[in-house]
Amino acid sequence: MKSYKMFIGGEWVNAASGKTYTAVNPATGEEIARIPLADKADVDKAVTAARKAYAVWSRKSPGERSGIMLEIARALRKRFNELVAIEVLDHGTPITFARNLCAEPANHFEYAAEVTRGFWGEVVPVSYNHKFYLQREPRGVVAAIIPWNTPIPMSSTKLAGALSTGNACILKPPSVDSLASLKLAEIIEATGLLPKGLVNVVTGPGSTVGEMLASHPGINMISFTGSCEAGKRIMSLASGTIKHLGLELGGKNPFIVFEDADMDKVVPKAVFSSTFNTGMICASPGRYYIHEKVYDKFVEKFVAGLKKIVVGDPNSEKTDIGPVVSAEHRDRVEHYIKTAIDEGATLLLGGQRPTKPPLDKGFYVMPTVFTDVTPKMTIYREEIFGPVACICKPFKTEAEVIAAANDNTFGLGGSVWSGDGTRAMRMANEIEAGCIWINDHMFISAEQPWGGYKESGIGKEGSSLGILEYTQLKAISVAL
Repeated sequence: MKSYKMFIGGEWVNAASGKTYTAVNPATGEEIARIPLADKADVDKAVTAARKAYAVWSRKSPGERSGIMLEIARALRKRFNELVAIEVLDHGTPITFARNLCAEPANHFEYAAEVTRGFWGEVVPVSYNHKFYLQREPRGVVAAIIPWNTPIPMSSTKLAGALSTGNACILKPPSVDSLASLKLAEIIEATGLLPKGLVNVVTGPGSTVGEMLASHPGINMISFTGSCEAGKRIMSLASGTIKHLGLELGGKNPFIVFEDADMDKVVPKAVFSSTFNTGMICASPGRYYIHEKVYDKFVEKFVAGLKKIVVGDPNSEKTDIGPVVSAEHRDRVEHYIKTAIDEGATLLLGGQRPTKPPLDKGFYVMPTVFTDVTPKMTIYREEIFGPVACICKPFKTEAEVIAAANDNTFGLGGSVWSGDGTRAMRMANEIEAGCIWINDHMFISAEQPWGGYKESGIGKEGSSLGILEYTQLKAISVAL
């Protein structure tokens, strides 16, 4: 079993306490690595190193930073296969999907390098005798707290946004799959292009290391992706020093299908969206609303499509979905399944833990479908974060389904499927969510801003708008 070190101040180090924790392969349940368990001394050391490096990096021109970011992107592409291997081993991601995820870091660095060279200030014509202008500046030291569902692309999008705008960064990877962030730091360090301490990786659980970062006076911004509960805790801790927050939290996204939708397009996308990353994705459909005229047809085709999904060894090219990330999360998903049965939902597919080898040793959850889901049920209200589809009772009218779709504390995304473009756009205007897809679901790219309404978060991630979150505006007035 390999022992890893953290990356602080340009050096690979053990935790000051010498303590470690174990990483587990979710496909087999086997221990694969020992990782440093950081504490306050390690966090303080990382913050000190980051502040020192920030003083150098923030004074480089956008062109200089952009050139370095492009070199890092090239390095990430050259070591693409190493990222894929880590993603499959540490997260249990099927290799075909892992290749897509691991192409993202280079794309994120390239996009940030290109778009930030075009960030301009603004001159405001206040009066003839004054020049009043606005300029964008970095925020300082950014603590990026990474979720466990997609650690490689989330680490890279936060790093790219923070670094390209002149900030220093401390990554806090998820404790259940920390190896991806450490590999990214290794590749970046090998380029020798960044000041020591500009990028740091501090490992350990959110309940300790994450909370230390959220409350640390030397941190200027927290960029967090994860659960709503954790986001609320970070807000509370960050309030002591009024840190800027970027929070991308949970979702319970409506997937609305009208009677004139093209089922040959709807069903494959529904199957994909429900099983993508084993359902561990905030954009996945949380509630299916199907018009009464096509309800039976959709359910039949949807269940048939899910039965074709191959659950298996992440290293196999034939595997569609692998395990969930940990035994703890498997138990959480299974608790939701049991709760749904107890509360009266109808189980059409799945719901049982696999018992045949090799799936019996990993943290697998089979694709599961419930129908007759009502607003009073737990699975209607809460984010399951697994391959569990919640199909609500059929709807009749636009007004009815709009009210149902908006009846939730989350407002991350949603989709509308209809052959009537006017109706689809009308629906998109009415649904309370940060991203609405029409005749599609879960299409996301580096150029698109991503972030929700209500308890789904604050601010945007991705696109130029997401990168601007890492800057602050200064107003300068000159008397002529």
